[in-house]
Amino acid sequence: MVKSLVLLVLFSYSLVAEEVIGLDNDIQSVVVKDDPVTEKIKGFLCPQTYTQNKDFINAIFDPKSAFYKNDRVDSVKVIQTLQDNGLLDLFFDKPQEIRLDFRTNGSPIFFVKIISDTLTALGYYKYVTVASTRDATEFIWSVNLTSEYATDPLILQKELKKKSCEIVDIQRTNAKEWSYLIDISNAKLNVEQLEDGKPLTLKRSLYEQWLDISKIKTLMIKSSHRNHWYPYIAYYDSSLHLLKVIKKDIVHGAIELKMPKNSVYMKISDLYTLKNIKDEMIFYPEGSR
Repeated sequence: MVKSLVLLVLFSYSLVAEEVIGLDNDIQSVVVKDDPVTEKIKGFLCPQTYTQNKDFINAIFDPKSAFYKNDRVDSVKVIQTLQDNGLLDLFFDKPQEIRLDFRTNGSPIFFVKIISDTLTALGYYKYVTVASTRDATEFIWSVNLTSEYATDPLILQKELKKKSCEIVDIQRTNAKEWSYLIDISNAKLNVEQLEDGKPLTLKRSLYEQWLDISKIKTLMIKSSHRNHWYPYIAYYDSSLHLLKVIKKDIVHGAIELKMPKNSVYMKISDLYTLKNIKDEMIFYPEGSR
């Protein structure tokens, strides 16, 4: 009887011990999740930098409620605060290959043109498309480029604003891989806009000339006598879908054009080579749409 009682006590103790151990394991398995702003900060910094400056970071990001925009963490403001306080270094010891993923839910053709123009404006003339994917919700264009520093998100945002675009979110996989979610719902090309009765002179360019023709009906283009221009003119709608192309296989000193319906942008080039355009071209727009 006594032996049975002892065994019962030991068994009960064993059950209690297992419950306590199980509870301890559950407590240990609970991980306190950081708030969204802190998660974003950690994503932009290496662990050592964050750990060494944790108290300072908490101070400069107080209150964290100031780092939200439209119910999302304002990634650009977070990066600006880190840079202003010397916590985010974008430079490398030597040139490195960088991958940039650009994401949007807008028109892929228009998006690639906007990002291409933006990269060129930032001095990135040589980059390679490594991937482009599209699903029901998003289009992603990925490029590789070589640089001595990672693309500065603040300068990128400034250039995108010229095209009425906005960076919605930024993610950093590592120092050489960044991802940008960009809103292009109000986007437009950052090009000269033609208006009725206001002539425009364009100097020689190494690249095709783009113009906003959304406000005019007709256009006279006069080419300098120093040019040997074989007109190549393309019309596009607001999303850069091609509407019409004009090709002329003889040299033109002038050409008169009627703007197609729904045309918003015009690209002016040469049928053979831009070396044929050695001097200025003057545009005389007429009529209002």
